[in-house]
Amino acid sequence: MAVSPAVLVLRALGLGDLLTAVPALRALRAAHPDDRLVLAAPEALRDLVALIDAVDELLPTPGLGELAWPGPPPKLAVNLHGSGPESVHDLLQADPAELLTHHHPDFPDVPGLEWRDDVHEVDRWCRLVEYAHLPADRSALRLPVPPGPGPAPDAVVVHPGAAFPARRWPPERFAVVVRALAAAGHRVVLTGSSGERDLCRSIAGRAGLVDDVVLAGRTGLADLAALVAGAALVVCGDTGVGHLATAFGTPSVLLFGPTPPRLWGPPPDARQHVVLWAGNVGDPHGEEPDGGLLLLGEERVLAATRAALEARVAHG
Repeated sequence: MAVSPAVLVLRALGLGDLLTAVPALRALRAAHPDDRLVLAAPEALRDLVALIDAVDELLPTPGLGELAWPGPPPKLAVNLHGSGPESVHDLLQADPAELLTHHHPDFPDVPGLEWRDDVHEVDRWCRLVEYAHLPADRSALRLPVPPGPGPAPDAVVVHPGAAFPARRWPPERFAVVVRALAAAGHRVVLTGSSGERDLCRSIAGRAGLVDDVVLAGRTGLADLAALVAGAALVVCGDTGVGHLATAFGTPSVLLFGPTPPRLWGPPPDARQHVVLWAGNVGDPHGEEPDGGLLLLGEERVLAATRAALEARVAHG
């Protein structure tokens, strides 16, 4: 049996990175309905990739320099990973008939869109496919709800971790919020990776809650997606879990800093998401909590969570 021509897309990054690329992936799917769309991304994202109607196949790719294209050259390779040069090099190794990418001076003979730092991540990749004259819908971020119930239906999901310390609101402040939400009668659960389990346990302890509320390290991506999809509210920083809330339309309170929400936040017209940001821009990879993030006090965050939960009840 002949194998259909392939469109190879590189996005070997994390959870939030994948979710911000969904509109661009859907644009590529619409433009190539009869071709096999293969996404080169980490194996850990497989359960979420399965929910994206635009993708036919996951090619496990842990990161740059690890793309191993197994078949005949793809008809099109699309660089949704970054500006290059590593990502451009990886895709050229697959010998595609055509490459869609941002331009990089290391590859003067490869045409591409000029990179901009001042655009939202969703817009960045939609602009790239539009550069190839493919229409893209920036609002096409939603995913279908995962099958089956989540591990804590209708809970308030608090996700205190983040990839870098600069984006982590202090645990003692999260504990104040968790304690107040639990005291108001809400079921609260704490999520995170296995490496964040101690962080979540310390927050639960400070809030006077038992370890049963700590789901960190106990949920795979499929369960985490189901948990967020069925949650009453998500409270977190600038993380992939915030993008999951956007994907499932779950109300959220998002604590931004040092990256401005205009670059990574939810759509401004999605009113169920409350974005808190002090206006300070800094290094998102810093080793200390960002000064702007620290300007967000517990009372402001609590007020936002109460308002979001009340709005959810009011709108059914």
